[in-house]
Amino acid sequence: MTSVVVAAVQAGSVMFDTPATLAKAEQSVREASAGGARLVVLPEAFLGGYPKGLDFGITVGSRSAEGRDLFRRYREAAVDVPGPETARLAELAAELDVHVVGGVIERAGGTLYCTALFVDPRRGLVATHRKLMPTAAERFLWGQGDGSTMPAVRTEVGVLGAAICWENYMPLFRQSMYSKGVQIWCAPTVDDRDQWQATMRHVALEGRCFVISANQFLTRDGLPADVHPVQGDDPGTVLINGGSAVISPLGEILAGPLRDREGVLLAELDLADLDRATFDFDASGHYARPDVFTLTVDESPKPTVVRNT
Repeated sequence: MTSVVVAAVQAGSVMFDTPATLAKAEQSVREASAGGARLVVLPEAFLGGYPKGLDFGITVGSRSAEGRDLFRRYREAAVDVPGPETARLAELAAELDVHVVGGVIERAGGTLYCTALFVDPRRGLVATHRKLMPTAAERFLWGQGDGSTMPAVRTEVGVLGAAICWENYMPLFRQSMYSKGVQIWCAPTVDDRDQWQATMRHVALEGRCFVISANQFLTRDGLPADVHPVQGDDPGTVLINGGSAVISPLGEILAGPLRDREGVLLAELDLADLDRATFDFDASGHYARPDVFTLTVDESPKPTVVRNT
């Protein structure tokens, strides 16, 4: 395969309504497939939702009863991995012959994780990546992943990896993933700042990989009427303003950034650009200086309880 068409889906979750959001995901993946895409990337926390502007009744040292009930609703909207929603994505991938990398809120026991799924058209759900470090107030809601879910997934369209939102600012995480030979770097996010574009171009240049950044476009009317974000209750208030983009291994913008609306961003990747780009830079190879720098990565699972039988 010398080239592949990829898609970044820019859409907002229907907060606290996972079936409706799953329907939006299916519609977007079908649209991407109709445009020729073989790989489709969905935004961070798409299934389960990113509760932008909600405080869950938290102040330092206390939680409100109303906030606990809001968390109950949020947890109910999360998905089991594997579960019915991941099975539906696998069916869709098989039907359309596309790979899907998508952001979900994963429910595991009493803890939620911000997770990226890797869905293969022939093998179904093949890998997951749990966000290693939730950012700021996200830590009220989500647990931390460990090193056991940092996959580089080999597919016929390339080696896929994922860094969720501000994980892209973690240099040691990036170096670990570069060393695995990631060719298509999937970046589900909700960061809609202009500065994010510089980060995506930097990752592409540093990793000599294609970068697909898929962001949500979410407005106030995507939240229930009885939930009140700090941004206000005008239905058209923009909570997350997109910025999805596709970047080449030399930092060139191939598509996007898409702003101010939902949409499916398509780009054709010339896979030969991967070899062209490493001619003068390889972060884990001829530019690495292992005689000076080394990185040790612990990829073992970290269960809370280990039972020896």
